[in-house]
Amino acid sequence: MTAHIRAGLCSVTFRAMSTDEVIAAARDAELESIEWGTGEGEHLVPGDREAARRLGERTRAAGLAVASLGGYYRCGDDESIAPLLDSAVAAGASRVRVWAGSVGSAEADEHERHRIASRLRDAVGQAAAQGIELALEYHGRTLTDTAASTLSLLESVGMPQLSSYWQPTQGATDDAALAELDAIAPHVSTLHVFSWWPMAERLRLSERDDLWQRVFARAASFPRITDALLEFFPNDDPALLPAEAATLRSWLDAA
Repeated sequence: MTAHIRAGLCSVTFRAMSTDEVIAAARDAELESIEWGTGEGEHLVPGDREAARRLGERTRAAGLAVASLGGYYRCGDDESIAPLLDSAVAAGASRVRVWAGSVGSAEADEHERHRIASRLRDAVGQAAAQGIELALEYHGRTLTDTAASTLSLLESVGMPQLSSYWQPTQGATDDAALAELDAIAPHVSTLHVFSWWPMAERLRLSERDDLWQRVFARAASFPRITDALLEFFPNDDPALLPAEAATLRSWLDAA
């Protein structure tokens, strides 16, 4: 079965733009969804239900879906997931992105692994009670910095309402990045789409065409995937969005 994957945008890509400007840019680029960021200086403040409600309505009025909220919950003992969930419900987002701590898998001891799994289990339970799923950012300096550690964490949490994002690991060759993707494929709900090489140097999407064509050939059969979200352009230049969106759509159409 081939999944329909929405071509979308992470609002953090254009954090300097207003919410209405982001919506207009995504609509004009013929995208289908937006992940609204909730970090400092981003577009939503967790817990501001009225702002989230209005933003969700404006997003949908432009013909776009709210793919998710890009949250920064990191499983701290003093953190609450509730404000993010309140905003997600108000905005009409069915998914919230969260982070698996602040320590890489190579440095985390068993106590830290158990603590993060426990915090995630509690957060996923709260989210599921409101019809929302959580998804883990696939990122360095967290417990989801490798495929093996991500799978171990998902198994430890053991709840189907928790999925994973995926993006290429910085500095990984195409084959190494694809091997990680293949390993966690059944759990991947969202792709963050950007082209960095050799490390954090921002390139145009087409400069890693071989990688992304192979990614989308695989992703079409992923059981949980819903969105491929553009993130991080050279110089954060919004003028690049129409062409980058066209590149993303071409990959999706060819898959």
